Amino acid sequence: MIVTPGFRGRRSAQADRLPPGQYLTEDFPVLSAGPTPRIPLEGWRFTITTETGTQRSWSWAEFQALPRATPTVDIHCVTKWSKLDTTWEGVSLDTLLADVETVADFALVHSYGGYTTNMPLEDLVDGKAWIADRYDGDELAPEHGGPARLLVPHLYFWKSAKWVSGLQLLPQDEAGFWETLGYHEYGDPWREQRYSGD
Repeated sequence: MIVTPGFRGRRSAQADRLPPGQYLTEDFPVLSAGPTPRIPLEGWRFTITTETGTQRSWSWAEFQALPRATPTVDIHCVTKWSKLDTTWEGVSLDTLLADVETVADFALVHSYGGYTTNMPLEDLVDGKAWIADRYDGDELAPEHGGPARLLVPHLYFWKSAKWVSGLQLLPQDEAGFWETLGYHEYGDPWREQRYSGD
């Protein structure tokens, strides 16, 4: 057999899906900035507030009646674990934003418990983000963000806010919780944008 110098074999398909500095896990680690809020479904609402103050809001029952999606995606945590082929169920942000009139370029995501995170609005549309309420066929557990969390799999997972309660659409960027503490404003795992200055 002839081996070309420097040949190391083919990269696995999994390795091609792993951003730099990440390692694979079969577990689903739980990381939270504070206590886990318990939100009764009868009191849950998801509200989009535009830059003019106009609001569009859904109760749990109204949210459940919307068209559903079941994305299977890879997720990447800023603490360097990655989990491949995770399956969720929820509602696309494209569906929720369909009747919302806005010229905003940014979104500040709000959660029950006071957590916030920011991102460009373009990262929430065109099939890139969902409000997920089921994971791996089951209701989303509170420790993983249930009853519903944001899912933005192409960014580090702190951007996929747990216990999501709404979006505030803004003409300019506004830092969220971790971003004010030194995390990167954008958080692209393929560019290792973990911290401010990365």
